[in-house]
Amino acid sequence: MSRRREEKLAERADRLAEEQAHREAAPGGAGPRPSGRRKGSRAAKAAARDLGADLAPGTEPTGAPAPAAPKGRSGKGKAPAKPKELFVPHRGWYGVGGGRVGYMDPPTMWRATTVQACGMWPFAAGSGSPMTGVPLGQHLFTGATVCGDPLSWFTRARYISNPSLFMLGMPGLGKSTLVNRMLIGLAATGVVPLVLGDLKPDYADTVRALGGQVISIGRGRGGINVLDPGAMGEAAAKIGGEAGEVLKAEAHGRVLNMVAALVTIVRGRPMDDHEQSVLSAVLHHLRERTPEGRTVLLPDVLRVLTEGPPRVRAVTLDRGDDARYRDAVDPLHRSLLGILDGPLGDTFASETSTRIDPNAPAVCIDISGIGEADTQLTAAAMLAAWSDGLGTVAASHALADAGLAPRRWFFTVLDELWRPLRAASGIVDRIDALTRLNRSLGLGDAKITHTLKDAEALGTDSDRAKARGFVERAGMVVCAGLPKTEMEDLGKVVGLSRREIELVSSWSSPPGWGVNGDNEEPPGRGRFLIKVGGRPGIPIKVAITDAERRLHNTNTRWTPNEDAVEQAAAQAAREVARAAQEGPLGPPGGPGADAAGRWTA
Repeated sequence: MSRRREEKLAERADRLAEEQAHREAAPGGAGPRPSGRRKGSRAAKAAARDLGADLAPGTEPTGAPAPAAPKGRSGKGKAPAKPKELFVPHRGWYGVGGGRVGYMDPPTMWRATTVQACGMWPFAAGSGSPMTGVPLGQHLFTGATVCGDPLSWFTRARYISNPSLFMLGMPGLGKSTLVNRMLIGLAATGVVPLVLGDLKPDYADTVRALGGQVISIGRGRGGINVLDPGAMGEAAAKIGGEAGEVLKAEAHGRVLNMVAALVTIVRGRPMDDHEQSVLSAVLHHLRERTPEGRTVLLPDVLRVLTEGPPRVRAVTLDRGDDARYRDAVDPLHRSLLGILDGPLGDTFASETSTRIDPNAPAVCIDISGIGEADTQLTAAAMLAAWSDGLGTVAASHALADAGLAPRRWFFTVLDELWRPLRAASGIVDRIDALTRLNRSLGLGDAKITHTLKDAEALGTDSDRAKARGFVERAGMVVCAGLPKTEMEDLGKVVGLSRREIELVSSWSSPPGWGVNGDNEEPPGRGRFLIKVGGRPGIPIKVAITDAERRLHNTNTRWTPNEDAVEQAAAQAAREVARAAQEGPLGPPGGPGADAAGRWTA
């Protein structure tokens, strides 16, 4: 007999003997009988026999001696035998068919911060998953916590050389939900999230919950004055001196590029070089002659072109000939009229409805009110939002360099990348510049799209090449469920193994046919593979909280309106009550029937 089983039997026998002794000591009993070790051993043996345990000859259960077996009322008889009880070992019986448990139960897992578990830190055994950054989820195979985001992996962990993230995946698998978690986590560390063009919107509610600023752009919602230097102008005036003049010059360049981008959208082709010179001269003329406190508007540019001051005429080489001057500026004049009187006029011809607050903890520019078919206004709003947002970033860094403000980092989100890329070629150039310069701008970014084929749908070869470069230069590449052919194409860029391709491809399959559809989800929802360089991918499973689910519901149009359902039910109840009060309809020919005796409503 094993020692462990012997100890269990002895403990059980001692406990039964003690219970019997206490019952005899109660009123009406004879009381416990003093006993020594031998008598205690005999009691233990008797109790063990009552349990049905077979002890080998000469073997006694171990443990402390128990009280002697009590006698009956006369003090001579034995206590009545206790019914036998089946003793089942904790892990079952040994032997064939014994039901023995062949593995150890895993210990309970607890999670705590270093503040809460300071006495246990550093842990004796660490995990193989990165623990720097925003908590994203659990490792799909080991269950270890996985943390990460582009800024933390660039600044603290030094895992990546470029603070950027590129995410691909089929619709409805949780791509924007994962980025939304990064946005919340980074905001808690002091990073400022910037959603410069929320197309659905997916992030407006989260930004509001963070105490940030949400700016709506669209017809009847709000507009942006593309000639307003915004935060850069305010920062230049505050800094002053040579540094302030440099910032003013940079603000002038941003305004010039923005107006040129609007003209490009209206024309469908870029501006000529001499037209940009004319536009720059007009902007300088307006800056010098506009009173302080008043911003310049697009109608002011048309007025200056009509007047033709000497500074503007000089760059047209008109040589005093008014006809030559008109020939030089008329194409630009017509394009600006097309902006003001066309589909963009209501949004860009007046003062900025709401300026970006440089001190806001988060900013979202909501352009979801623009129809999907209105590609011109979408492209213009995206370009204006990015110009204004990046100008705010530059102003913040200029103030920090001058010692007038603390240093702040920023995290930009560009969701549904395919839509702005197809809207205008200027977006491709702007994002391309951002992915190359974000290290110097103190800016991390996350770009989200569906497949690499979104880049192949662009109009020109140069735009397609630039879009493919977004993935190649990304510090982190995150894959949700994708078809196998798409994963093989992606593997040529980021280096995926055959096992990783098969794993991610399995996430793009729909649920089985036998599900009832109540709470079933696609097998790939919430599952992602994080790739960094040539390292093996990290598969994770993300489980969102109730707060995240309320703030980030991307299927709001498919969610039943509970208020409307309750109102409809209440209306039906009122109709039933009214019909009951009116009473039943009479028989045919009476009230409620027509002349022919037929029922009427």
